[in-house]
Amino acid sequence: MAKNTGPRRKSSGPSRRPAKKPLWRRALRASVIWGFALALLGAIFLGTAIFFTERELPDYSALKSSQNGQMIVVRARDGSELVSLGPSYGRWLSYDQIPDIMKEAMVSVEDRRFRDHFGIDPIGLLRAVKVRWDKGSFRQGASTITQQLARNIFLNNSKTFGRKAREAVLALALERKFSKDQILELYLNKVYFGGGAYGIDAASRKFFGHPATELSTAEAAIIAGLVKAPSNYSPTADVQASIDRGQVVLGLMAKNGVISPSEAQDIDLSDVKIAKEKGQNSVRYFTDWALPQLDMLLPETNEPIEVWTTLDPAMQKAATKAIDSNVPKGAQGALVSLDRDGAVLAMVGGTDYVTSNYNRATNALRQPGSAWKLFVYMAALEAGYTPSDRVVDEPVTIDGWSPQNSGRNYAGEIDVRTAFAYSKNTVAAQLGNEVGFGTVASMARRFGITSPINTRPAMVLGTSEVRVIDMTRAFAEVSSGGTSVEPYGITKVTTSDGELLYQHKSVQGQVLVPHYVAAGITDLLQTAVATGTGRAAQIGRPVAGKTGTTSSNKDGWFLGFSSGVTTGVWMGRDDAKPVSGLFGGHAPARAFADYMKVAVAKRPVEQFDTKLQLPEWQLEPDDEYLQGNPDDYYYIDENGNLVQPGSGVRSDDQPRYEDGSFGPGPGPGTPQVPDYGPQPAPPAASDDFLDRATGQDGPDQDPGLRQGRGLGSPQSILPSPRPTATRTPSGNF
Repeated sequence: MAKNTGPRRKSSGPSRRPAKKPLWRRALRASVIWGFALALLGAIFLGTAIFFTERELPDYSALKSSQNGQMIVVRARDGSELVSLGPSYGRWLSYDQIPDIMKEAMVSVEDRRFRDHFGIDPIGLLRAVKVRWDKGSFRQGASTITQQLARNIFLNNSKTFGRKAREAVLALALERKFSKDQILELYLNKVYFGGGAYGIDAASRKFFGHPATELSTAEAAIIAGLVKAPSNYSPTADVQASIDRGQVVLGLMAKNGVISPSEAQDIDLSDVKIAKEKGQNSVRYFTDWALPQLDMLLPETNEPIEVWTTLDPAMQKAATKAIDSNVPKGAQGALVSLDRDGAVLAMVGGTDYVTSNYNRATNALRQPGSAWKLFVYMAALEAGYTPSDRVVDEPVTIDGWSPQNSGRNYAGEIDVRTAFAYSKNTVAAQLGNEVGFGTVASMARRFGITSPINTRPAMVLGTSEVRVIDMTRAFAEVSSGGTSVEPYGITKVTTSDGELLYQHKSVQGQVLVPHYVAAGITDLLQTAVATGTGRAAQIGRPVAGKTGTTSSNKDGWFLGFSSGVTTGVWMGRDDAKPVSGLFGGHAPARAFADYMKVAVAKRPVEQFDTKLQLPEWQLEPDDEYLQGNPDDYYYIDENGNLVQPGSGVRSDDQPRYEDGSFGPGPGPGTPQVPDYGPQPAPPAASDDFLDRATGQDGPDQDPGLRQGRGLGSPQSILPSPRPTATRTPSGNF
């Protein structure tokens, strides 16, 4: 059979193609390729970052010398150290000097795989993620000791992804550049343990009173437990919290084989003796007030500085003792003492700084009671009254308000001096009503009262709350002859090398009231101590001062001055509850006396300038002189400053006194009000100023707010429809 040798015919069916791979296989393949590529890029980027970070890291000696925060040494006026604030580093301990138990305790509680990881602990990170998944929040940290070191030295504590990434890179670089021993040495010498203590030696000295080389197992456990939350577990702040945390550390040490379980149970952390914290006394009230002022006095700096202050150690000790010895049980006390230029000599803000660091001398607002009459009587003196003028102590009602005297008795006709000495409320009410309650508020503003002032009639008895330091300042300004005084506590600031950064400059005080007003109120204040309610404040030399007691004995005050030192004392409860037997003339006055006997012991005795140098308008009271020229009036400008008549003081003028005699001014300096022609009465403030000063929108809102009426004003000679203090002219007036 013949073979068919012709061409073969092609099959007419479809051709076969390679089958496509499943989508999931293709996606997986792409993911692997891209994942590998991205991981390779990430590894390159990370390796590059670690390489350059490692190159930029300081050497070991530079890291040892770096410090966190600013150290401030506060010195008294005699140069002695009052307190050291800010970071304390103790002595640097090498790895071999650090007790093994301290190293093991820290590793056990903060990073038990410290010797095994490369700066980041993947196992710890996975464990933290698992806890996050199980509990719904991060309950465990994953930072290694190396990461913590990187954060402490180079970064802050912000919880952001960027900061954590930089922290990780720095940790990896640190592990490449330094050994594990070096990293642990750096960490133990630089980590923060609270209370300003950086490093285990500073912590050991602060909390236990001895170097870290002498740490016991129990002490090491307490210190190691502080790192997690220094403020919460500090043994000086919460002993029980530190003990509970120390027990946790002991348990972890036993779990890691550092100590045996029986040893962990046998250690009694309550037996550990905690060192008494130094510097936590009344001095801290002063430093808490003074040091924040550095932000305004100095440019921003982190270098160690020394702050030289006005505080006198002996006076501060006497002030603390005076408050502690006299304050009623269950009450608090505060004291501020100023030198004649405003320098704070002593400050006590409470009976125990450790128990309560609230500074009642500078922050607390309390009613001053009758101590407020300082401003009432100065307004009256400025309006034309003299200490010897006659007034009537009798029942009075003003706008429905009827003040009562202590003991509810009335003396009838007495002089102004006696009314002030015995703190007659009815007379103060009449005087305040006559000069205007707004005028009294203006006077208080002039003398540095910064808190809100109400202008209802009862304000004359001290219903507006004030600060102790502000009231003390006002009395210091009276002591200075009626010129302004600015309290200050810092005299200079230097670097630790002695470079001067700031120097306090004394400025001349502004005249607040004419000299005769300051002399007159000093006369009244001296009488209050000599024969009146402030007799307990006598110290064997001239003292001028005023008591203050509020309703139900909630507050007791005494403020006064002698030999250039002005001191204010307040006592009362923080919750403003009544204090049995608390009167300004009792415990506060005795505390004033106890302190002032020490404060002025080395100062010469000074007699007060109380001889009145009256202006012509007060000596020649005819209608022309009383009304005067309105352009010459004293007045208060929009900033609350006293503006005097335009023409200056003439050196050839001889002042005239209340008794009609002539002569030079009784006090230092040129008399404030010379005798040349008719002089207008000192002021009343403008309505706009009073509205701003007292927080009132206008006099219509308060029936007790009236424009003050000095004797040089036409209104002052018109009959008043309201009760006024009745007086009989004395001398030429």
